Amino acid sequence: MKSPICLPQLPLTLTTLVCLATMTLSGAEKKDSDWTELTAGKGLKAWRIAVPNGNGTADWITCSAVELSSENPMILRTHMGMENAVIVNGPTGKAKNIVSVEEHGDAEIHIEFLVAEKSNSGIYFMGRYEIQVLDNWGKEHVGDHDSGAIYQRWDPSRGKGKEGYEGHAPRVNASRKAGEWQTFDVIFRAPRFNKDGKKTRNAEFVKVVHNGTVIHENIQLTGPTRGKTFFDESATGPILLQGDHGPVAYRNIRFRTLK
Repeated sequence: MKSPICLPQLPLTLTTLVCLATMTLSGAEKKDSDWTELTAGKGLKAWRIAVPNGNGTADWITCSAVELSSENPMILRTHMGMENAVIVNGPTGKAKNIVSVEEHGDAEIHIEFLVAEKSNSGIYFMGRYEIQVLDNWGKEHVGDHDSGAIYQRWDPSRGKGKEGYEGHAPRVNASRKAGEWQTFDVIFRAPRFNKDGKKTRNAEFVKVVHNGTVIHENIQLTGPTRGKTFFDESATGPILLQGDHGPVAYRNIRFRTLK
């Protein structure tokens, strides 16, 4: 991101104030229009099953609100309404993974999620690099399998017990209780390639903010993490939501391209 330009102090004439106000308004308008919405007003239309040429969204459903079941907090109870902008991985939390139809490269990405007790999910940026979603509220010491972690890469050839590597634990546990909505705000840099297709720069989580707390900065990714849909690397890719590890709900997923 560019540093602000410092200008010498000048008397603020009426003309100057009008110009500054106009610039601020134009910037705000442009900022709002830059966002690509993936849930609000779209339901599941912006998603498909995470397989080559996949269609539909399997057992995923839409609703207007979600909460923990009073009978069993490991299950989510859904409510229908006028605007069903929440997406949920079915009644049992065992739906297939889905990917966004739209793809991103360098981007700012906002995601809101809610998990049932002891539930597990994950968000794969470009369908390749996972940030973990997990019910681990109150856990004092967190590792690279906990919520907010950048998940490990995986290579069986490294030997038994050494398959996982390059995982990154969050700086702190910023999780909320199961049944409460949470946020990830991410600045992501896509990998770079030369004209021959050789990678010249790794993908990078420039910043990850979990519920308002910075948990990662400047983490480079030498390759896709475990459980990815795509084994190669690319300049663009979709957002993937893991749907087969337990009940989870998502809403207000959106991104905007950074130039």
